[in-house]
Amino acid sequence: MENAQAVTTNINKPREEKSKSLWRHAFETIMKDKMAVVSILIFLSYSAIALLTTFDLVAGDWAKEVGGSYTAPSAEHWFGTDIFGRSVMAKTLKGTQVAMSIGLFTALISGFIGVLLGAIAGFYGGKVDEVIVWFYTTFSSIPSIMLLVAITFILGKGLLAVYLALGFTSWVSLCRLIRGEVMRHKDREYVHAATAIGGNDFRKLFKHILPNVLHIVIINFSLQFQVAIKSEVILSYLGLGVQGRPSWGTMIDDAKLELARGVWWQLAAATLAMFVIVLSLNILGDALRDALDPKLKGK
Repeated sequence: MENAQAVTTNINKPREEKSKSLWRHAFETIMKDKMAVVSILIFLSYSAIALLTTFDLVAGDWAKEVGGSYTAPSAEHWFGTDIFGRSVMAKTLKGTQVAMSIGLFTALISGFIGVLLGAIAGFYGGKVDEVIVWFYTTFSSIPSIMLLVAITFILGKGLLAVYLALGFTSWVSLCRLIRGEVMRHKDREYVHAATAIGGNDFRKLFKHILPNVLHIVIINFSLQFQVAIKSEVILSYLGLGVQGRPSWGTMIDDAKLELARGVWWQLAAATLAMFVIVLSLNILGDALRDALDPKLKGK
């Protein structure tokens, strides 16, 4: 028993040191990348705006009439007003709350499902793996837009329905990745050492294997975040998105009639806000992939 524990300690120690070295190296790499640092600052700024608007500290009076109908952009109102005389700038800031919350909860829901099913399939194999592979293969064969519309119709309109619809339809790619990585790690020495000292399946999977594939989850989270923001626009355009509050999707949907009257500023405000956060998340996702993927760093 003592020999088995000693083997586990000797195996785990270099593995932990290598893991710490990898994370330290990833942090230093990202900090040296100016574009990645700017992207992080943009993401934090959007997150701060979303938090402040949640408590109505910013854009709490977005529904207040501040001018005439369709007032053009000016020094007083940077993005003009909408048909009801409401500030488009305030609506854009309030829409940040919706966009960031949709990105966060969608990434969390899809991440949880993808990691759980992928880890179970990869670790146990056999019939369990066959059932899960059959399930996500069948699931992914259905066009995602059809699934989104169907789930939203069932759950009804609203923010919660958007969270669940996007979360339940975007986990397959992560599930595949986690399954493959868990299958690759489960036969390694440190897992056999954990088995030798009596570690159960839960301990081996969640304490030893999953921490070694965490970089995949982080990279997927950043990518899924921006995909969810763009998907909300599609749902809002179809009339299945957020109701009763401003969102970039509803603003773009309203703009399709305003453009015929030469009113472009609501479309410009929403698309500009979405463009900046989506671009920053794409850049950050690439930086995370380059910094965290051991294959790209020769580790």
